[in-house]
Amino acid sequence: MNKFVVVIPTYNNFNTIQAVVDDVLKNNYEVIVVDDGSSNALENILNKNSKLTILRHNTNQGKGSAITTGVKKAKELGFTHVVSMDGDGQHLASQVKYLINSCQGDEIIIGARNFDISNVPNGSKFGRWFSNFWACWDTGYKITDSLSGFRIYPISILCLAIKTNRFDWEMEVIVRHADAGKVIKEVIIECYYPNAWERVSHFRKFWDTMAIVWVHVQILPKKWSKSLFKFITLQK
Repeated sequence: MNKFVVVIPTYNNFNTIQAVVDDVLKNNYEVIVVDDGSSNALENILNKNSKLTILRHNTNQGKGSAITTGVKKAKELGFTHVVSMDGDGQHLASQVKYLINSCQGDEIIIGARNFDISNVPNGSKFGRWFSNFWACWDTGYKITDSLSGFRIYPISILCLAIKTNRFDWEMEVIVRHADAGKVIKEVIIECYYPNAWERVSHFRKFWDTMAIVWVHVQILPKKWSKSLFKFITLQK
């Protein structure tokens, strides 16, 4: 039987993290918060709760590293899957059930956000389109929100040979998962997209985008080799 726990990687989201945790607990999920080297330790800030586990990196290691730490703890506690949610308040715990209801086994489920709202910057829409193009190419799946951090991960991702540990990790994990012959699904979810002055983002538009592009560049030779082998086989 599948067993789910919410994992929240967070870095200096002091204005929102308590509300995010409260939202998860209110919806009756257990939660693991991974404090990725925040300037003030969250164990000193968050309200204690028996369903809340707080882990901490002494230095900032990146979002991917924080999620991995959460997945390892989830495995230790006997969970089969984690639901990753960001600590900035964009994701809504009320939507977790839709991802869980879609999960049948060793799958990654992506919560695809509704971007047809007025306060989503055009740059974000273009970035999503660009990322989706390469995600579809590299995984073989139709993916409409490859940048969404609202996902279900099976514990089996710990067996993947992932080399990245920051925002690029979220792209590499779906590519490696698909490469292992496993399923990726999407579920449409609602989210809260704050106005520009409310957002706290640690995504570096140029450097983190280039890191994500580099994930795809490294995959291309393997992808071409597979395509060439398939073509040659069909000619025989």
